[in-house]
Amino acid sequence: MADAHKLEIFRGLVKFKSNQQKIWGVLILLSIITAIEVVLGIYKPEALNEHFIGMKILNWIFIILTIVKAYYITWDFMHMRDETAGLRRVVVWTAVFLICYLVFILLQEGGYVQSVYENGYIKQHGF
Repeated sequence: MADAHKLEIFRGLVKFKSNQQKIWGVLILLSIITAIEVVLGIYKPEALNEHFIGMKILNWIFIILTIVKAYYITWDFMHMRDETAGLRRVVVWTAVFLICYLVFILLQEGGYVQSVYENGYIKQHGF
């Protein structure tokens, strides 16, 4: 069957018998990840408030969990696993590049805005 979809997640570690079971499995996985994000957002553990590469560890966890959710939504619900390798690479590497660029810009601009709030208006001479 050329139009049959693969019925596993986690690179074959969890296998399902039908498409309906797989949809429920992926939905449960995404719900668990969302529940973890909500619990972390409500309680904000003190241990995760340490800074790592310019941001709190808790923020990094949110970014990583959001990327994991986006991956599974794209991979399973948008059927990227059934596409050719070239198309998958184009979509995935473009997204990875844009996410890394966005994180870089957010860190750079956030650092500038923080320095303005701490030090007041900064005027650069010579321009």
